Amino acid sequence: MTPDLPMQTTLYLIRHAATPANLEHPAKLQGCRVDPDLAPTGVRQAIATRNFLAVRPIDVVYSSPLRRSLRTAEIIAEPHGLEPITVEALIECDVGDWEGQSWEEIRAADPESYARYHANPALNGYAGGENFQEVYDRSARAIDEILGRHFGRTVVVVSHHIVNRIYLAGVLGLGPARARAVSLDNCGISIVHRDGARTSIATINAAFHLQGVAA
Repeated sequence: MTPDLPMQTTLYLIRHAATPANLEHPAKLQGCRVDPDLAPTGVRQAIATRNFLAVRPIDVVYSSPLRRSLRTAEIIAEPHGLEPITVEALIECDVGDWEGQSWEEIRAADPESYARYHANPALNGYAGGENFQEVYDRSARAIDEILGRHFGRTVVVVSHHIVNRIYLAGVLGLGPARARAVSLDNCGISIVHRDGARTSIATINAAFHLQGVAA
């Protein structure tokens, strides 16, 4: 007799659609201290993501409570008749005193803190905010609890760039200190599978569904 295979849990981990700050050149840091809505381009990105996922089975949708994430989740959930569930631990990293600044501005104003952060963001966080280890401790635990709660099903989690890249870096074995090696587009989709105790990544930052979404 063939033994029963473990049921697979699938996670679509999605970065929220673009806000005005995301579209600035250079982009401005955006943490949890401001709560902007989506830019018009961001709405189009969310709709393109909704259309791409509409034919795929989705059982439940979770989101950070911040407006940019929740609005993205609401748009994606529409064809499935689902209401996103907000989880506080999925909120974006607190970037502290650097909120609303570009990296160029930060480097010019506070070169020592800038250098410490880039040397090891897991230990040396954003000035007056969180470090990557703190974000990992709260958000990875929340995502793991969500996957355990929906064993064998398909789950969407809409969160933020720092949260998502830190979680994916953890699954890849890079750890929070090297999470900046993972770069994600607005509405980029990463696919994670949980088979029993094993978690693996099938896709990182799929964004082909966003082709033709003009700024």
